[in-house]
Amino acid sequence: MRERLKFFAAYALFWLFFLIAIRALFLSYNYDYTSQLTWTEILLVFWFGLRMDLSIAGYFLALIGLLLTGSVFLAGNWFRIVVNTVTIALIVFASTAAVVDLELYRHWGFRFNTTPLFYMGSEAMGSVEVSVIIKLLILFAILLFVSIVVFLRFVSPISRSFQPAFKKTAFVLFFLAALMFIPIRGSFTVAPMNTGFVYFHKTKAYANHAAINVVWNFLYSMRKESRKAYPENFFDKTKAEAYLKSLMPAHDSTHHIFRTTRPNIILFVLESFTAGIIAPLGGLENITPNLNELCKEGILFDNFYSSGDRTDKGLISILSGYPAQPTTSIIKYPSKTQSLPYLNLEIKKLGYTTSFVYGGDIDFANFRSYITNSAFDHITTEDDFDDDINISKWGVHDHYVLEHAYQECDTASAPFFKVILTLSSHEPFDVPMERVIAGDSPEALFLNSCYYTDRSIGDFITKAKQQPWWENTVVLFVADHGHRHPHNKELKDKARFHIPLLMVGGAIKKDTIIHTIGSQTDIANTLLAQLDKPHPEFTFSRNLLNRNASSFAAYFFNDGYGFVMPGKFIVHDNPGKQFLVNEGATKEDLERSKGYQQLVYSDYNKRQ
Repeated sequence: MRERLKFFAAYALFWLFFLIAIRALFLSYNYDYTSQLTWTEILLVFWFGLRMDLSIAGYFLALIGLLLTGSVFLAGNWFRIVVNTVTIALIVFASTAAVVDLELYRHWGFRFNTTPLFYMGSEAMGSVEVSVIIKLLILFAILLFVSIVVFLRFVSPISRSFQPAFKKTAFVLFFLAALMFIPIRGSFTVAPMNTGFVYFHKTKAYANHAAINVVWNFLYSMRKESRKAYPENFFDKTKAEAYLKSLMPAHDSTHHIFRTTRPNIILFVLESFTAGIIAPLGGLENITPNLNELCKEGILFDNFYSSGDRTDKGLISILSGYPAQPTTSIIKYPSKTQSLPYLNLEIKKLGYTTSFVYGGDIDFANFRSYITNSAFDHITTEDDFDDDINISKWGVHDHYVLEHAYQECDTASAPFFKVILTLSSHEPFDVPMERVIAGDSPEALFLNSCYYTDRSIGDFITKAKQQPWWENTVVLFVADHGHRHPHNKELKDKARFHIPLLMVGGAIKKDTIIHTIGSQTDIANTLLAQLDKPHPEFTFSRNLLNRNASSFAAYFFNDGYGFVMPGKFIVHDNPGKQFLVNEGATKEDLERSKGYQQLVYSDYNKRQ
């Protein structure tokens, strides 16, 4: 057993040093970028990147652990032959990815993934200078030669000394292989390994990119969710753009509802707060008594829809004005999200101090990379709370988080912009209060958790109203997405996507109800228009208070979309290429909805 364990340890060290070496090569090759980092930042690149290095090494070690298990039962040279062949193949693959990445990053600005495969044979591939190709080939040969020699000289020979082992040794080796699940997954939380794990710098994207393991990144991009998965063949591009233009009028006017152009802004993103729990929106009575009362003193948008069905999609829609995707989520690909417009960046340009407050794991669903790229001045996560209150599956419960957010507001420099993402109304709905809603059914537990979050909101607002800064503050409430409860709605049901958008605060002029149909994607330019700064980069974002605003909302579910217009409703199934629901829509309406989806697909596809 000892020699087999020695081989496993040597194999682990070999890959760890290899992966560290290719990161050092990346930093050296891109010296003009690396020179802009401090020595501390360079060390942090290696430190944070180690987590992803261990993940990809874990895959290789799991395979070797299984082969070692087999060596207990099968004698002969087969083990050394198989391991040498597999390892050399892996070295060739990893070296290729590492060297190709060196030059691609300089031109494309993101780590090597499957995107360049779509350009094989195109002018883009032929534009590389011969001298650069020669330089890369030399680096590839050196990396390949040194790596193979080191492996064959120091690691492979250990297997020659394998002796027959007791059968119980197989259990130990198999258990060792199974343990590789830990570094592969990268955490014991709800968030598996993703590129967000290695993002650590708030302002220097290159530092975050350098921490990414290029081998892991390439393999991740090859998963089933293709990066260029969406068709653009409904119409001629010009026709599709004409349809989009008809839906997105110019930002030429607005109805001002803010008393000042620079109020403090607090944006609550409420987990799963479907309209079905809010009485003024036709929902159940007495689930959200505090929000029900606030609806009477603010601006309520009563025909408002989420763009997608997950938090990761909702955040992008709200904070970048970008529609959800049916079969994937753009947040998974930092190389794409880094090119999106960011509401926070536009607000910072107006002199705001900004922050993001979340009581959960910021690494979940690649949140970290997106929030980091958003350049909030301060980010609060579960790590900023004491362990004794970090007790739920998802993190710190809402009343603790909102109390923390309130303290931040009370000490923040004005004007401030604060985004607060709640989490307690997410499964398993284990909120820290006595049951208010009777029953143990999933629906009862969900409603009880919403009551708890609403109570936490009520406490926050009550205290905020007593502070001097309240008179110059606007508070927005919106859900990250809807929910199947209450009434267990179907996935395609528009009621499942119907959510609140409510604006309250001392800086709001008067209470009213806006009936214009809108979506999360419209928050960006609706808000910026109130600050006199609507931005054309938010291509899919309308100012809902524009006197000429069109009235519609698109929402996306698994491989389909819904399209809501005044008195009309459409549901389209993409794989079946058919409309599942058509309530009052004309042929032109159907084509307009297809044109909108096509332009969303086209925009997603072109982002690298």
